[in-house]
Amino acid sequence: MILIPVEYACPAQAFRRWSGAPWAMLLDSAARHPEHGRFSYLVADPVRTVEAVDGRLLLDGAPAAGCPFDALTALLAQAPSMARPDAGPVPFTGGAVGFLGYEAGRFLERLPARHGNPGGQPDLAFGLYDVVAAFDHAEQRAWVIAATPQAEPRARAMAARFADPVPPPGRIVPASWRGELTRDEYRAKIERVLAYIRAGDIYQANFTQRFLADRPAGFDPYALFERLRGLSPAPFAAFLNLGPRLALASASPERFLRLEPDGRIETRPIKGTRPRRADPAADAAEAAALCASVKDRAENLMITDLLRNDLGRVARVGSVRVPVLYGLESFASVHHLVSVVTAALRTGLGPVDLLRATFPGGSITGAPKIRAMEIIDELEVARRGAYCGAIAWIGFDGAMDSSIVIRTLSVTPDQVIAQAGGGIVADSDPLAEHGEMMVKLRPLLRSLEEFFWMEP
Repeated sequence: MILIPVEYACPAQAFRRWSGAPWAMLLDSAARHPEHGRFSYLVADPVRTVEAVDGRLLLDGAPAAGCPFDALTALLAQAPSMARPDAGPVPFTGGAVGFLGYEAGRFLERLPARHGNPGGQPDLAFGLYDVVAAFDHAEQRAWVIAATPQAEPRARAMAARFADPVPPPGRIVPASWRGELTRDEYRAKIERVLAYIRAGDIYQANFTQRFLADRPAGFDPYALFERLRGLSPAPFAAFLNLGPRLALASASPERFLRLEPDGRIETRPIKGTRPRRADPAADAAEAAALCASVKDRAENLMITDLLRNDLGRVARVGSVRVPVLYGLESFASVHHLVSVVTAALRTGLGPVDLLRATFPGGSITGAPKIRAMEIIDELEVARRGAYCGAIAWIGFDGAMDSSIVIRTLSVTPDQVIAQAGGGIVADSDPLAEHGEMMVKLRPLLRSLEEFFWMEP
């Protein structure tokens, strides 16, 4: 491994030099945190790519046979191994970066597929990168890292580009949003979920809806990300440029899975939301109400138990623990209840095995997971795409970190898509659930809108 120091800078500003390039990606700890908001990573120009579109596998853009999860495992296995703990100054020094869309779960379970994919968006897309720019926000240091000697010339070329002037911010072109469901239609869908709960089909389902805006002419997806980042800084923010077909601008607060090289696992499910208030006393009251809410605590507990069960499929016997239950975490626009589940991965298994056992995340499906996903497919009016999937890096050393794709805007050739929802349990109030959805949507909508349409 070769480390090339570069001047420390804001990763989001530095990334403007690469933001227009297909397969350029930024994993951005925009909300600083000593544990899960310390590092940011920038990658571009992958040496290999793996994608899945409508059940078809693509390797380096060409059709191939097989399962994308197997293909991702094989690509990582062919790459150079790097040992820990002295391999580098940051956790990720090379490997795969990309996303799994919600519908990638159909490669893992037999699930219905009522909605088509009219835009031909990928269900999974990862690039393999042997050059990474890494930022340590605690130490205020940055490097370009070459994973192998063969990658050194490209690493030095990236490092030299850090000396180039930073391009100015892109242009935000205002657009108007429209919801796919009216408020009354949304409430009626929640009533349908509640009927399934009363019938004993499920304990909880995460129901969501989309808001759409026509993509304006001259639109810069990365400018949208920078505006979203300013409105709602998050520890797992990310921007993924997958070319003209799709870009993702994410301000996710939720870790899905972290895997250390020694096999330690952590997941941090979020369930329970209250809005932030400008007045400190009112803000503290919202946080206290959330912590005391029987409904929100029950919602959080169900998903924590589901994730304990999912991790148990690949964890060492007796290693699954819940060190934090109903923890309060506050972000720019919301308070959340966050629990922490830890485990140790069984010997002989790796990061893709962990993804297979747990994807999609329980916090955005429901319990029991498969039946909840069947009901989601029945009641939601469109496929989720990247939303409610996962953005991840997977290191050559077997480590991984990933986020749940929430608080995220998907940019297609024709549209900008925002989506939000919430976990529905037996005592959910449909009107309150609609209000919670709108709280989560607000920063997403504000990042693009000058005029926001919503049925009164």
